[in-house]
Amino acid sequence: MKSDNLLRHLVVPFVIAVVVYVISYSWIEHRRTRKGPWQVTFTNDASGTPTLVINQPKLAITNLQITFPSETARTNATLSFSIPQEVPWNLPYGKCVFMDTTFLPGTITMDLFGHEIELIPRVLTIDQKEIPWVSNKTIPVARTNAVPPNAGTANK
Repeated sequence: MKSDNLLRHLVVPFVIAVVVYVISYSWIEHRRTRKGPWQVTFTNDASGTPTLVINQPKLAITNLQITFPSETARTNATLSFSIPQEVPWNLPYGKCVFMDTTFLPGTITMDLFGHEIELIPRVLTIDQKEIPWVSNKTIPVARTNAVPPNAGTANK
């Protein structure tokens, strides 16, 4: 009788722990991924200017375009920033220098043509200037806004 009682005292808590774990994990995973990732298309506009098209449907952000009028590059690629990667990693027009996708859409920081573009659910930042999210808007980014590559280093 003692072995039957011991088995029940071990199996019942184990089953309860597994059920609680599965329910908790499923709930956390749903909360983490429910809004979906940033969708960024690297393309060119009609005049050939490099352009980013940013979409995040759950945040009601659609067709926000960032253009780089003084730059030249040709590509047509759409990236979904859902799976974390070790940074920095190459993008069609530059590098991804920071990526936090713990809770989607997360925060993505890119260095494109010497400009820092940061996608945050609360706000878009371009060269550390906050710009509210507005769908169907085009934002030109001029070369003169870029931080010089030697900024912050002393001349020897």
